[in-house]
Amino acid sequence: MAEAHQAVAFQFTVTPEGVDFRLSREALKHIYLSGINSWKKRLIRIKNGILRGVYPGSPTSWLFVVMTTLGSSYCNVDISMGLVCFIQRWLPEGCGPYRSPQTRTLLSMAIFSTGVWMTGILFFRQTLKLLLSYHGWLFEMHGQTSHFTRVWAMCVRLLSGQRPMLYSFQTSLPKLPVPSVSATIHRYLESVQHLLDDEEYYRMETLAKEFQEKTAPRLQKYLVLKSWWAANYLQPPTHPQVSDWWEEYVYLRGRTPLMVNSNYYVMDLVLVKNTDVQAARLGNIVHAMIMYRRKLDREEIKPVMALGIVPMCSYQMERMFNTTRIPGKDTDVLQHLTDSRHVAVYHKGRFFKLWLYEGSRLLKPRDLEMQFQRILDDPSPPQPGEERLAALTAGGRVEWAQVRQAFFGSGKNKAALDAIERAAFFVALDEESHRYDPEDEASLSLYGKALLHGSCYNRWFDKSFTLIAFKNGQLGLNTEHAWADAPIIGHLWEFVLGTDSFDLGYSETGHCLGKPNPVLAPPQRLQWDIPEQCQAVIESSYQVAKALADDVELYCFQFLPFGKGLIKKCRTSPDAFVQIALQLAYFRDRGKFCLTYEASMTRMFREGRTETVRSCTCESTAFVQAMVQGRHLKADLQDLFRKAAEKHQNACRLAMTGAGIDRHLFCLYVVSKFLGVSSPFLAEVLSEPWRLSTSQTAQFQIRMFDPNKYPNHLGAGGGFGPVANDGYGVSYMIAGENTIFFHVSSKFSSSETNAQRFGNHIRQALLDIADLFQVPKADS
Repeated sequence: MAEAHQAVAFQFTVTPEGVDFRLSREALKHIYLSGINSWKKRLIRIKNGILRGVYPGSPTSWLFVVMTTLGSSYCNVDISMGLVCFIQRWLPEGCGPYRSPQTRTLLSMAIFSTGVWMTGILFFRQTLKLLLSYHGWLFEMHGQTSHFTRVWAMCVRLLSGQRPMLYSFQTSLPKLPVPSVSATIHRYLESVQHLLDDEEYYRMETLAKEFQEKTAPRLQKYLVLKSWWAANYLQPPTHPQVSDWWEEYVYLRGRTPLMVNSNYYVMDLVLVKNTDVQAARLGNIVHAMIMYRRKLDREEIKPVMALGIVPMCSYQMERMFNTTRIPGKDTDVLQHLTDSRHVAVYHKGRFFKLWLYEGSRLLKPRDLEMQFQRILDDPSPPQPGEERLAALTAGGRVEWAQVRQAFFGSGKNKAALDAIERAAFFVALDEESHRYDPEDEASLSLYGKALLHGSCYNRWFDKSFTLIAFKNGQLGLNTEHAWADAPIIGHLWEFVLGTDSFDLGYSETGHCLGKPNPVLAPPQRLQWDIPEQCQAVIESSYQVAKALADDVELYCFQFLPFGKGLIKKCRTSPDAFVQIALQLAYFRDRGKFCLTYEASMTRMFREGRTETVRSCTCESTAFVQAMVQGRHLKADLQDLFRKAAEKHQNACRLAMTGAGIDRHLFCLYVVSKFLGVSSPFLAEVLSEPWRLSTSQTAQFQIRMFDPNKYPNHLGAGGGFGPVANDGYGVSYMIAGENTIFFHVSSKFSSSETNAQRFGNHIRQALLDIADLFQVPKADS
């Protein structure tokens, strides 16, 4: 493909005869159709805003109330108890549409009916919020549901209405409660008692008691006061550009590289192959992603429901597309656009702008395949400084902010950067091939490393997500973490992979179905003018990123002996089983216990994100020590395991219901900084390292297909880098009934950690715990 110039709507040249204007019909057509599409979206948003605003009511229910009022009047029954006559007296007389008595009566009935309808909506909504504040069902044993909970579930179903839209329940979700200081400190001390010796614990207990008596009451008052008017007490009082303190102080204010430290990756289906054609796979996947975005814009996606009853908060999904993290010297900002009609593409050191629409019509998969193939076939070389430009997003945030301000604020550099930052998402066309081969265990780890950091300059780490396509058609995602948590991108990924496999499909030769439109304008090559001074900073950022990437050891493996199905025979939750196995594995690996982080969601509350489950408990350490000693009877070990599992499950329930430890202490710390109050207790708590950071990857949020019918249609989940330099990051996905995928990360620079060694300890720990319950295992 010959070099394509960035489109402009018009050009002009000043000549002695005057000004010569040259209009581009194609660009003007894009502007016109973009305007039409924008107005359509606005009308859809207005309609959805009205429907969402009156949910669980509907226009049909309003019409029913109006007809009931009119019918009662026809039967000479005044169900308004005189209110219709009262409204009629207040209407103006003698002019306009109110001249006729019949018109005045009908209008009064309509006003009365609307008032009754709105009152009913508010009543139902507040009642539903009250019902959703009940979390007793979480603490009941499986199969032992109380009569109260059954009645509660019936009421929730009754008030939830029919066909809710994505954001229909947002105003009915309860607020995240502010825990009491005494309860939080009690749970905190309980979580660290077994990790400290007597002297250290006494010192921490003294600090906690002093904080509780002197400093905490004042901080707690401010937090409670803010919770009265904020949707979530994590929300900041004065920062309109971020959604919560957690987002700002944990993510956006971080000055270290996003790559490895913050971004995480998601893998493709690993046991099935749809096509080997790179461009064809992208054609289907990108088309499916924009279909999802259309459903998202129209709020046609069903809200995620726990047990099919309790709605989860959906606000994080708003910034899935058209979002970029903009670097700043002190703090970054998330830039979100309401719409974007193109994607930015990287291939062999060149950047392209690929339009997703022809006019107002979304390009078909075969057309998108043709456009991606045009990029793959383009022989043009990178411009000076272009090849490693994206390394700026992989290096330090301060350096990137300074360079962005100095060299990308005007001219063609600004236009090209805008094309990337204003894209729906970023697409990376890799020249390497990666795929999981069950006969070659290292293949999964190499695949994960490619997704986590790539070459350090072939991902745009600031975009909400980068879609990565390898040469053999295998895909993956690299996702920025500030805008949302992993289950949100997992929801999109499930839809996309299911649509690709079961709805769109491929021809016998592996291409997208249909015929391409060869007259489509080719993708536009982005133009840069990068001076040598900027190129030097790019090279510096690349060296920083490469050192970070080379230091990461990633060990990914599929655990085959058993999965969720056989774990349930131990009469415990699969998550508790794996978490206790991780404690056993860590103790065997390091000879000691450590503070352990497990992410748990708080999306049953409005604008909730995550809470920490401190999964290294007194009960789990007791079980691990008994297992290592090897002197206990099997029955005693089983009893210790069940106690540890029940403790873990209870900690998860507390975290999910707003009674966790860490978010409350974090907010108290933020308030103390606002007030200029010093707290040695909070400073020490928030500086404690998480040497074992864990997360379970959610799956089957959308029932796109029957997993029993298609057992091999499984993703391998995803992973992230270690949180502590001398620690481990562990992500796992309990993939169906018969297998578990693990992603273990550590740093080569630490002499105390080894990801593969720890992975082997995890394998053995799972087998040893299963042997306690004589669970039969498949051949490994």
